[in-house]
Parts: sequence; C-alpha cells; structure tokens
Amino acid sequence: MSSLLIRGGRVIDPTNGTNAVRDLVVRDGRLAAPLAGEAYDETFDASGCVVMAGGIDMHTHIGGGKVNLARMLMAEDHRDGANPIALPGNLLELASCGNCAPGTLSTGYRYVEMGYTAAFEPAMVPSNARHAHMEMGDVPVLDHGAYVMLGNDELFLQLLAEGGPDAKNFAQLRDYTAWTIQASKAMGVKVVNPGGISAFKFNQRKLDVNEQHAHWQVTPRQVLHTLARALKELGVPHPLHIHGSNLGVAGNIRSTLETIEALEGLPAHLTHIQFHAYGTEGPKKFSSAAQQIAEAVNANPQISIDIGQVMFGQTVTASGDTMRQYAQSDLANPRKWVGADIEGMAGCGVVPFRYREQSYVNALQWVIGLEIFLLVKNPWQVVLTTDHPNGGPFTSYPHLIRLLMDRSFREEQLARLHPEVVSQCALRSITREMTLDEIAVMTRSGPARLLGIPDRGQLGVGAAADIAVYREQADREAMFRVPERVFKDGALVAKHGTLTATPVGGTHFVEPGYDTAIEKTLRKHWGDHGAINFDNVAITHDELCSCCNGGRLLPAECFTGSEA
Repeated sequence: MSSLLIRGGRVIDPTNGTNAVRDLVVRDGRLAAPLAGEAYDETFDASGCVVMAGGIDMHTHIGGGKVNLARMLMAEDHRDGANPIALPGNLLELASCGNCAPGTLSTGYRYVEMGYTAAFEPAMVPSNARHAHMEMGDVPVLDHGAYVMLGNDELFLQLLAEGGPDAKNFAQLRDYTAWTIQASKAMGVKVVNPGGISAFKFNQRKLDVNEQHAHWQVTPRQVLHTLARALKELGVPHPLHIHGSNLGVAGNIRSTLETIEALEGLPAHLTHIQFHAYGTEGPKKFSSAAQQIAEAVNANPQISIDIGQVMFGQTVTASGDTMRQYAQSDLANPRKWVGADIEGMAGCGVVPFRYREQSYVNALQWVIGLEIFLLVKNPWQVVLTTDHPNGGPFTSYPHLIRLLMDRSFREEQLARLHPEVVSQCALRSITREMTLDEIAVMTRSGPARLLGIPDRGQLGVGAAADIAVYREQADREAMFRVPERVFKDGALVAKHGTLTATPVGGTHFVEPGYDTAIEKTLRKHWGDHGAINFDNVAITHDELCSCCNGGRLLPAECFTGSEA
C-alpha cells in the first residue's frame, strides 16, 4: 500500500462544491479519507498552490488516419530541434516533435506538462478503429477514448431511408448504433455534417438541415434526431456529439439553431460551436452570432457545447467534413491539402491554415469564440477547447485561460486585431472575468460529467488520484502553463514542467446492449462493401488492451430507465 499527503493547498473541486484550503490523501492511486495517526510514504507541501483534478480534453484530434495525414502534410512543422521537451535523463529527448500536429509521444508529454491527464479523440471511423486505439495507446500517461462516426455511412442512410419519415425501423437503427459503438469500443457517437459527407459524393456542395440528400432523400434533421434518440434509449452517457451543417459558412447561425430545434429536446453536445456561429450582417456580410448561440444554450439546459476557439498562428485543419474542407482548400497555407473517402463510411480533409490577427475574418472568429465563452451563463454547459488542431494547438490552452480570466489582458490582445473588428465587436463591453471554479468546471468537472466518468474530474473520496497542483500566480497563463506537480493515479508524472514518469494510460469505452439480429444485416453489408471480414470487425477486450499498450480498460456504465 502506497500513500501520499498533499498538504495545505487550495482545493478547487466544483463536483463536490469545494473551494477551500485542505489536505488531500492518496492511497493506492485513489483519493481517500485521512486516518488518525497515519504515516505517509510521501508528503508534498502545496501551500500557496491551487489543487485541481487532472484536466480532461474531451475534443482533441490525437489519433487516427487524418491526424497522421496532417503530420505528413506538415513535414516542415517537425524540423529537427523544433519545440524541445523537458525530459529527465532516463527518457528519450525528442528533437522533432511538431507543434500543429505533434506526434504521439509529444502529445502526451505536452498535455501532462499543463496538468491534463485524459484526452478524447472525436472522430474515429469503424473500419479504422484499431489504428485509432493503437495510436491513442501510444500517447503516454493520458487516459483516452474516442467517439465513433455515424450518420454518413451508406448503411445508416439506407436504413434511415427505408424506415421513412416515421422511422418505422427505429429499433433496427438503434441496434446498428449500439453494435457500432460496441464493436469499435467507442465512448459515444459523433455525427459530422449530418448526411453531408455522403451527399458530397453525389455532387451536392451543401446540405441544409431540412434539405434532402440527393440520393437517399433523407434530411440532416432525420439523421440528428434518430441518432440522438438512439443514444438516449441505449443509455450512453455522452449525448450525440454534433459537428453541424455548413461549418465556416457566413449565415450558418440558422443551421445551428435549426439543429437544436431538430433534436426536439433530446440532449446533445454541439462541438466547435465557434465555427457555427456566423451571421451575415455588416458591410462584409460576415458577423458574430455569438449572442444568438448563447441565448439558445442558456434556454436549453440539455445542450452542451465546446468552443473550438481560434488562436492566431500556423495550424493545420483536419476534419471528416470533406464537403467543407474541399470548399476551404483554396485558402490552404501553405498551398497543399489532402482529401479522402473512407470505406463509404466517412470522409477526410486536411488543409493547413494560418490564422492572422490582421485578417478581418480570423480576428472576428477569435472574438466570436470568446464572446460565446463569456455569454453562456452556466459553465457546466461549456467545455474549453480549440478543436485541436483546427482552431489552434492544444498547447495554447494556458493563453486562452488567461484571456477568459483577465479582462485587461483580453483588451490588450483585442487592440492588436483588425481595426474594423475592434470597433464593432460586442467583446469590448463584456466585463465578465471567469473564476478558477469556472475554469475547473470547463476543463475538469464538466467534461467528466458529460462523458459519464464520475470518478474523474473531481477530488472526492474514492476518485482516481489524477491531480494537478498549480502555484497561485496573477499571470494565469504562466500559472497554468507549468504546474508544480502532476499526479496520475497517485504517481508523480511531472514536476516543474519536467516529465518524471510515463505510465500507460487507460482506455474509456461503453458497451450498450443490442439485439444480435442486426448482425445478419451487417454481415451482408460488410461482405458486399467492406474491406474487413465481418468476423474481424469487432474489437475484443483482450485486443483492445493489446492495442493500447497494455493499458487498463475503463468501461463506463450505461444508464437505464429514467436515468437515461
């Protein structure tokens, strides 16, 4: 039995309503109640420090085919000597690790250096699930999981069309959804441009929420409602993860509001919402619709969002939304891009991009993200993300946190932007400065609740001892950039920004039940159209463990009955 005492830190744990100076006891990798007269193997004096649960990034592209394409496309981002990482002598020093789309080792090291202990890949394709799990398993320290993509695969659209507007075969669609989650060992379902990736292959260049697919004659509204309903009835904790229609298009606020309406009160998570919050007002016909997004979220407590905040500088956009990536390919910087179709299930587009402060559009995107952060009233409905690497690399999180917590710093940065944006934006008049409690919700407690992993993102007795200790500083960027200590399952993994250990992270997944009769339909479809033999599609527990470097399996519980 090993034990650790973290003494005298200011514990900020919104899950348990704690913001107070107190001790934390860790016993065998879990938070524990203190025992009278107990002697501890280790003691760390956290006086003058803020103690939080380990950070959880619930939307970051870190594993899978398109991430590797992004790395290969941006070879110049991996030059020798770029972005060195502080490592002790017993660990390999990486000279080439990248910034826009870093390699697996660098990804794990840099997250841990900021106090993060878990990260979730939001776009895993069923036929590529093994590779995605193997790549995430190669990321050191971090627990991980992925959302499987549905809603553009030809079988789903075929079944949806056969069921008609009344979804007469809903049970079959629900079973197909459950089988896909279980076979790929996913944490939930993501839908990207509902029906739009498929429609692009039939020469449609856009697909609005209530517009019919050229071939299947179904609408994104039907796709959204069917998947959201299926997940609720299956009891999957994380609601449907939605990349909406018309990403990046001026006036797409209409699509976003129609998406919320299409759900008819069902829970859902709208991802990288900044890219879906654009109006058409003003002389440039491109404006902020942040106020409308915030009002919609404030009025719908069953809706959660992450922001996809734009951060200035070079990055690379990697998305399953082939339709929109094709449309944006002329803006590539540097001038190169990749597009692909994947087994008739999904798409892939990789486009390098540089966000510039003096670009009217880029500056307004930066403003819109911050406005949404600050206008949504309930931090439990908002998750802090940059949609890494699409809005910017995850390493910019400390800078983003300072922007949210420090109005004067925010105003300094605002003054550097395109003058027309500065003169017109509502951000100038927003006085809100987020608190440490709110930051803890958006980066720890909230993601854990949304994912259904109750022993993470909190510091109550029995929780996993994933802990980040930050020295209290007025400069919140410096504070969150380099924690004093980071513990993973009670073991010290980083000290003053230097990695001290690289244990293998665990894999989160869910296994909803389903009627096995669906497998007859699936077997025929995979036999006719798939490159993988149907008998080899589903990933077993033993194989998942092997894929993930022997890391622990962390199944999340599905809810039943009234809990769903």
